[in-house]
Amino acid sequence: MEGAPSLRLPGEHFAAALFFLCVGSIGLIWIAPELAAGLYLSPHVAGVTHCFTLGWLSMTIFGAMYQLLPVALGVSIRSERAGHVSFCAFAPGVALFASGVAFSSVLLRNSGITLIAIGVTCLIVNVALSLRRVADRDVIWSAIVIALSFLTVTFGIGAMLAQNLHTGFLGDWRVTVLATHLHVALIGWVLVMIVGISHRLLPMFLLAHGADTRWTARALTLLTAGVLILAPGILVGHSVRSSVVVWMGLLLIECGIFCFLRQAWLFFRARKRPRLDAGLRHAGTALIFLAATAALAPVVLALGQEYRRLDTAYVMLGLLAGLTLYVIGQFYKIVPFLAWMARFRNEMGKKSVPTVAQLYSPLVAHIDLALFAVGILGMVTGVVTGISPVVRIAAILVASAVALFVSQIARVALATSFRGIGSASVQPTITKAIR
Repeated sequence: MEGAPSLRLPGEHFAAALFFLCVGSIGLIWIAPELAAGLYLSPHVAGVTHCFTLGWLSMTIFGAMYQLLPVALGVSIRSERAGHVSFCAFAPGVALFASGVAFSSVLLRNSGITLIAIGVTCLIVNVALSLRRVADRDVIWSAIVIALSFLTVTFGIGAMLAQNLHTGFLGDWRVTVLATHLHVALIGWVLVMIVGISHRLLPMFLLAHGADTRWTARALTLLTAGVLILAPGILVGHSVRSSVVVWMGLLLIECGIFCFLRQAWLFFRARKRPRLDAGLRHAGTALIFLAATAALAPVVLALGQEYRRLDTAYVMLGLLAGLTLYVIGQFYKIVPFLAWMARFRNEMGKKSVPTVAQLYSPLVAHIDLALFAVGILGMVTGVVTGISPVVRIAAILVASAVALFVSQIARVALATSFRGIGSASVQPTITKAIR
């Protein structure tokens, strides 16, 4: 891809993201009793959660942006060297910070948050300088700008919560600040970025050209407005006025999620190929879970903070089933495609080469999807009912699914040859390669 950085830059981000996904999935088994008890304020739970939010989701988004900018916006990243500097600060920073939170180490926590600050600052400046050169500032450009703005806010609130672990200055306000932090991070940063990236990736991978694409802009507008209204409403307190503001923010976010789901549905409906591959099945299943999370949100808000197991299940459903599973689905599309482009692009028409879909096992991919879906449903059920063994067994299923997924990506990244490739299976076109 012209203008794209070498595969080393996104590759190192993706590799680190997979590492944190593995650590986080194992951590779910460890914290199963605390999840079943609804102890979302536990340092152990917070440490594992950051493996998913910072280590898995954020690291993957960073890597994807380096490839998305030249493809979707026509500009390369301003400085590839700054990208590596950002990674070298952010990756160890996440490891130190998550460990420091989980094991209540002030030294590790502060060292980690300092490195994270350096990494995030380098990335935001680097991407911002790139975005300035974009001539056609479409919804993807807007999504990146909005998401990075919310990332900055997320980091600021997170730093305040980290300081509170040492000083306790927030007192009882900690729960409301944490709720604000989670919603700004998961909706304003991660979901908004997913909406923008999906606007380009879904039609490309589905071969769904000609679909109505106006729903993406509506989703971005509503999600942004919703977070901007919801977050202050949560922070203000429990007055009647703040309650009205929170419900208004939630309503806008719900409408934004509906618009995103509507846009995704239009892409899926307009696809040229009737059969969905494993990656798109992961993404489609994740969208169903995202809809379920949106349906649960008003119930959680109406019942309040007293039902901590339900609050825990709500965050778990959105974080693991909605966002994590969706990103896994995109991983199944992006990483094999990049590997195929790096190895076989110049060999098309000269000899038999595999298609992208032949770089991994569809059977194993569907097994990991089934394990993940059953495991998430089991964890949510175990948390809501407070049955710790159910949560732990379900967490083992999730960890097993992650292990299968990571083995698939490792096969794509490390394998030097592929079996079962006949000359009749190859057509010298990129469309055939994607299939």
